Amino acid sequence: MIDIKDKIEEVTKKVKDDPSVAKNFEKEPVKTVEGIVGVDLPDDVINKVVDGVKANLSGGKVGGIVDKIKNIF
Repeated sequence: MIDIKDKIEEVTKKVKDDPSVAKNFEKEPVKTVEGIVGVDLPDDVINKVVDGVKANLSGGKVGGIVDKIKNIF
């Protein structure tokens, strides 16, 4: 069984720590998550992870990941 919360935390950390990963996540979030996790997950699980990462990155702010990524560069 996959712990979605752990995967969300793992992906969030990589996106926050690596500007190139953040840029890839902005363009292709599903592909980026699959690359970080290293396994092919069902679409419903991938979408939950993507949504969770976006929520973590946005911190409840409007604009979410777009604002975070703009501040990186």
